[in-house]
Amino acid sequence: MKARIAAIQYQLRHIDSWEGFEAQVNFVLNAAADYRPNFVLLPEIFTTQILSFMDNDNIASAVRELTGYTERYTELLRRHALQHGYFLIGGSHPNMRDGQLLNTAFLFTPGGEVHTQDKIHRTRWEKEKWGTDHGDVLKVFHTAHAKIAILICYDIEFPELARRVAEEGAEIIFVPSCTDDRQGFLRVRYCCHARAIENQVYVAMTSTVGNLPVAGLRLHYGQASIITPSDFPFARDGIAAEGVINEEQIVVADVDLALLDENRLMGTTIPLLDKRNDFYGQRPVAIEVA
Repeated sequence: MKARIAAIQYQLRHIDSWEGFEAQVNFVLNAAADYRPNFVLLPEIFTTQILSFMDNDNIASAVRELTGYTERYTELLRRHALQHGYFLIGGSHPNMRDGQLLNTAFLFTPGGEVHTQDKIHRTRWEKEKWGTDHGDVLKVFHTAHAKIAILICYDIEFPELARRVAEEGAEIIFVPSCTDDRQGFLRVRYCCHARAIENQVYVAMTSTVGNLPVAGLRLHYGQASIITPSDFPFARDGIAAEGVINEEQIVVADVDLALLDENRLMGTTIPLLDKRNDFYGQRPVAIEVA
């Protein structure tokens, strides 16, 4: 079975109202639908664009105020998933739940369902400036097209998370991200490649691009890509598709899920099968040397 992925490099720019945000989201999601994708991916915290018209200079307070837009955000994206018949990984959005401020990815289904995946690991900015809380549940979603997982930005830098979802059957890992400089972007990008190789899965990532007149979110450096395992049946260099850095665009690729099954058994290397489960419970031996 093949699945088509559309990853959106979303350009952050100043807007004057919710209607401005809605118009831009409508444009990119309608444009993505023209490619007839099964999955559409938006970047991490792209909804912070709303902060550009909110009159609040205290970033910790403003982010909490932003959570008041959760219902409008979810209804907007849910409507697109229903209308176009794709699974929409709606980037992520700060939201309050049970008294906690969470960075949450929302999955919208063609049938109108809304599922969530909270960010497990917080960056220093999220902990120190926003005062967010961490998620504690890792999910694998069984869709009609593929088994998928969502690891938000920094979460892809922790190999244990990707391995856990791969061992639970995940075939595509979606990575919505938001990075302000080249170093940060490359940390995420290189880790996406590593996770695809280690776990013999496809990894789709995308980023915010552009700039925003908001403290801590002024500059963005990003690029969308759809990454494959590194072996003969897959794309040269392990990249099925990638965008032009820092430009607003949509990156599209088809991925063949049957190739994953074959590669996990017959690949040049088979890391999922070759993992030494008997060994990894042991602690390294410390040896003093002169």
